[in-house]
Parts: sequence; C-alpha cells; structure tokens
Amino acid sequence: MFKKILVPTDVSEASRRALISALELARQFNSEVELFHVTYNPEAYWGYAVSYGIVVPQEQIEQLGEAALEAALTGIEASDIILHKKHISGHPATAIIEESKKDFDLIVMGSHGHGPITGAVLGSVTQRVLGHTQVPVLVVK
Repeated sequence: MFKKILVPTDVSEASRRALISALELARQFNSEVELFHVTYNPEAYWGYAVSYGIVVPQEQIEQLGEAALEAALTGIEASDIILHKKHISGHPATAIIEESKKDFDLIVMGSHGHGPITGAVLGSVTQRVLGHTQVPVLVVK
C-alpha cells in the first residue's frame, strides 16, 4: 500500500513521534522511508537582498543538516527498514511539498514543530503541507 514514506523532521519531539509511527508503518507494508530535513534559510522567505552580507558557508549548512538527521534517529531502531536520509536548505513547507512529488505514497509529520518564524508569521509547516500536497498526510500528535 505504501511503498515510499516521506518523513520530514525538525528534530522536535513531535517529529520524532512521527518518525516512529512511519517506521511502524514501513514494517507493516515493507516500505522505504526517507527522513527529510530542511535547514531554514531566510532567502527562501524574503529573497537574497535581506541577508545583507550574512553568509553561512554551504559546508556548515551541510554539517548542520547531517547532524539534525543523526539527532532525529538517536535512540530509534531502524536497521530493518530501507531508510534514506536527505537534507536541503530552503523554505521547509515548500521543500516538503516539492519532495513529496517524487513518487511518495504517504507523508508522516508531527503536529507541530519549532520553526523559527513559520508558526508565528505564516502558519505551521504541517498546515501548509496539508493544504498544498496531493499526497496523503498522516499527522502524528
């Protein structure tokens, strides 16, 4: 039923619960899981002019993304699952929606995360994904 499951993570407790639920589903349906982390970058919201000389080296962004993926898996057993890890930088909701178009059958997300601006200004990432994806979404509280 679910061949490929996308699990966005911001390493919050809600996203860890979502990962655990996704892994349980993957075991039941013999699914592959992609653990997906988006490093927030202000340019994704307002354009490049806003950064005004604040430069974060790409290498540092990659290191932070890899660390986030490893932290999300800490203490979670997934050796029996085909698990892919992917990290990009950008706008979390937009990146998740775009990634979901790559033949995923299900997105499993936490009910709320800890985005720096998203919750206060633009609404939650989960709400935006729910409103703009064609892929079924399982929201885990």
